[in-house]
Amino acid sequence: SSDLVMLHGFGGGVGLWIQNLDPLSTQRTLHAFDLLGFGRSSRPKFPVDPEGAEDAFVSSIEQWREEMGISNMILLGHSMGGFLATSYSIKYPERVKHLILVDPWGFPLLPADPSEIRSPPRWVKAAAAVLARSNPLAVLRAAGPWGPGLVQKFRPDLKRKFAEFFDDETMSEYIYHCNAQTPSGETAFKTMMEQFGWAKRPMMARAHQIHRDIPITFVYGAESWIDQTTGEKVQKLRPESDVKVVNIEGASHHVYADQPQVFNEVVEEICQSVD
Repeated sequence: SSDLVMLHGFGGGVGLWIQNLDPLSTQRTLHAFDLLGFGRSSRPKFPVDPEGAEDAFVSSIEQWREEMGISNMILLGHSMGGFLATSYSIKYPERVKHLILVDPWGFPLLPADPSEIRSPPRWVKAAAAVLARSNPLAVLRAAGPWGPGLVQKFRPDLKRKFAEFFDDETMSEYIYHCNAQTPSGETAFKTMMEQFGWAKRPMMARAHQIHRDIPITFVYGAESWIDQTTGEKVQKLRPESDVKVVNIEGASHHVYADQPQVFNEVVEEICQSVD
């Protein structure tokens, strides 16, 4: 069976896959790791230009693959992880058997008309409000011991998403400690973004660079704030390639946690189709 590699999104870590790791590893080897600059990975200084920061992330993924001895893989990325998974696929097409993009960040061009922008949830607006002055999660670090409480205030949904595993504030504390250290990956993310929902180097402008033989599946939460027309646009850009779009009802941006059973079934079906 093909190995499955999962890349988390901004401000996250491998712990967020807790509802997916066991179900998706019954038929194959599954790999999940903290992206460089996030979670428990090291916190290096990234280049200060968007292309350089992106390349540093991609190079670290390739170095990890080499170290693990994985010849090729099914590559899944959520949010920012989807952006980086796509960039990786462009640079190393021979390593990717199928690209799964879960509510990917950074694809569309920033709309000229503000009315075309889908309203994000409160926590996104809160992060965006401090961007001009500091990194997105600077307020979290400045809060010190009150940081976990701040996560609970802005992300009360976290406890609900993972209620099957924890009946306390474990996930809020996990998110806090993932982001309480030196904001290395976070600074790189800010370097790459135009506004919180958009990239300075939008992936839509580069979608044609993905090798035509790499199948792509977009998996969206039907209630997400992410632009869900991206997948359909990529389909039109790549008429000779295998591009599918799946919308999961009852799920927002964190599709894998909002509807884990359905998400796991969708991903497993894709993996079996590769094998």
